[in-house]
Amino acid sequence: MAIKNHHTRRTFIGFGLAASAGIATRSRAQSPNEKLNIAIIGAGGRGGANTNGVKSESIYALCDTNPATLSAAKKRFPAAKTTSDWREVVDDPAIDAVVVSTADHHHAPASIAAMRANKHVYSEKPLAHTVQEARWMQNEYIQRQDKIATQMGTQIHATGNYRRAVELVQSGVAGQIQQAHVWCGRTIRPVGEEVLPKDKVPAGFNWETWLGPAPERDHNTGYWKGGNLNWNRRWDFGNGVLGDMGSHLIDLPYWALDLKRPSTVRAEGTEADKVAAPPSQIVTWRHENAAVGGNDRGDIDLIWYHGPEGIKEMASRLQPKLGKDTNIAKWHIGVAFVGTEGTIVSDYGKIVLSPGSKFKDFKRPEASIPKSAGHHKEWINACKGKGKTLCNFDYSGALIENNLLGNLAHRAALGKELKWDAEKFEITNHAEANSLLSKTYRKGWEIS
Repeated sequence: MAIKNHHTRRTFIGFGLAASAGIATRSRAQSPNEKLNIAIIGAGGRGGANTNGVKSESIYALCDTNPATLSAAKKRFPAAKTTSDWREVVDDPAIDAVVVSTADHHHAPASIAAMRANKHVYSEKPLAHTVQEARWMQNEYIQRQDKIATQMGTQIHATGNYRRAVELVQSGVAGQIQQAHVWCGRTIRPVGEEVLPKDKVPAGFNWETWLGPAPERDHNTGYWKGGNLNWNRRWDFGNGVLGDMGSHLIDLPYWALDLKRPSTVRAEGTEADKVAAPPSQIVTWRHENAAVGGNDRGDIDLIWYHGPEGIKEMASRLQPKLGKDTNIAKWHIGVAFVGTEGTIVSDYGKIVLSPGSKFKDFKRPEASIPKSAGHHKEWINACKGKGKTLCNFDYSGALIENNLLGNLAHRAALGKELKWDAEKFEITNHAEANSLLSKTYRKGWEIS
């Protein structure tokens, strides 16, 4: 696999010729006490939060296509080099690790390039923009897992409440888990025009790089201004609510039930749109021979809901199982594990066991999953050879492959159950749907 950069003339601020000429050199080996040289790719929004998470190290380089964002970050880290093109970052041998916080369509190209340069990578969720990219990210990391550390930005994975939920599910208190329901109350506002009219590129803004591998089009601030909740609505740049929030929420059943790859997927909800992600969505994946509580294994239906229609359907299915133990319609986000002996419901901060009468005197198991050092710290420690990350690209690659198969099913065959042969990397009962496993990359930004 190769990323073809087709290096065209680019403007770099602060890198100059030294990095590209290989003048700057640094040993890849890191002692536990030595600070990493970290490059921030995407410095605003989540990039700012991720920078805070790794600022204990040396913020060596800052990369952003927006000059205002880059200038603000530079004020915090005046010694950092700056550029508007991440390809210069991954070419710099002085950089040990990168933090990728761009729009979704750059996550895999930037991360794969960095991994191939033997750099450690922290990537925001979702790990990829297509099912194919998710598999590539997983495989690329597996080839180098003894040399590099990776982590996907599912920060909730590091919190105590998720750990306690995992322990409860795996203790078998709810019996054999047969279904895992996952939901998010967020929706998608309308996109409007498919192609926005050309407008003037703001001074210094690197539209060529922001567009990157997406389809060719003229600049319009309407594509990018406003951040994630704007560009994430469009398939060309994002993955909608399932791609975004599903990374956090489906992470819990993936962890607790030791899920790998689904065998089938079916999507329902708002009519498919070739441009925009759906306002409401229900997706059902079948996972065969999965861990279902204790040491037993069996088939599990994993079900996702978002938007008004999705939340209404979730409540109608779950409330009868919960009685008066909780009003599930008031849970904006959540995960419900439905087992033969009861139901476990969790979100980021609370856990409810149902039926309440049965579990009134239940003593929860002692904590067995160690407290996290912190999601970013866990990655930094692993970069320095101390421990491993839990959301590495092997684990998170499978998670995101699962999720993006749900979006594919919605776009290609709404209402139809698709059969997924993970080994062959093929949908076996709908040949046309396979065209959405990957995408066409704009010239100069291909992944092959």
